[in-house]
Amino acid sequence: MPGSLGHEEQDAHTFASWGIDYLKYDNCNNDGSKPTVRYPKMTQALMKTGRPIFFSLCEWGDMHPALWGASVGNSWRTTNDIADNWESMVSRADQNEVYAEYARPGGWNDPDMLEVGNGGMTKDEYIIHFSIWAISKSPLLIGCDLKNMTKDTMEILGNKEVIAVNQDPFGVQAKKVRMEGSLEIWAGPLSGYRTVVLLVNRGSTREAITANWDDIGLPFDTVVKARDLWEHKTLHEQFKQKLTATIDPHVCKLYVLKPIY
Repeated sequence: MPGSLGHEEQDAHTFASWGIDYLKYDNCNNDGSKPTVRYPKMTQALMKTGRPIFFSLCEWGDMHPALWGASVGNSWRTTNDIADNWESMVSRADQNEVYAEYARPGGWNDPDMLEVGNGGMTKDEYIIHFSIWAISKSPLLIGCDLKNMTKDTMEILGNKEVIAVNQDPFGVQAKKVRMEGSLEIWAGPLSGYRTVVLLVNRGSTREAITANWDDIGLPFDTVVKARDLWEHKTLHEQFKQKLTATIDPHVCKLYVLKPIY
């Protein structure tokens, strides 16, 4: 349907008068104009209102908006639309990870909204979904029916420790640092000299996954305590040089590592 194209200032003024805080500006009915021309017009219109409005660019990653979006908006879709199934979710995660270096405070990679709670994946798969989006510093937009959320959905979407990783002021997107077949290790720095580590088993058999310090960016002799963000407990063991967990198919472990010396 026709939208704001050609009426950017009029609509921005209306949005501001309504007290709008967040604008997702989609790519439908774009009249063939380029996103690099179309989106800056709305940027300028929003700025003229004098109201701080988060500007979410959604041109489905067509023209690699991570390369130019930071001067235009606050987030940009790096992928086409997500669907509520495992293959769609992990493929969006993979596409989004390619642009990790372009994310920073004020401008974020967006692999589309969360499917947690819509019923197309298992609880463990939704935990992987939420974990990857959180460590990727992606917008955590709830995509399920708020009126009919289950207890499991509430526990996933309401995990304050995982949300805190997403909202960490350092603002660095985690990356896939090692892949061994269907096993993946994601890691990234957090404020306070901490490191977030996600171990993911994308395969069909139970496997041991090891995160080595030289892969995740820690000095070889660093000793850390590990906080399990889904179990909400700090492991008793101290870890040096590596951390290993044995993980079931389509299950993950999410840790925050804090050096003790």
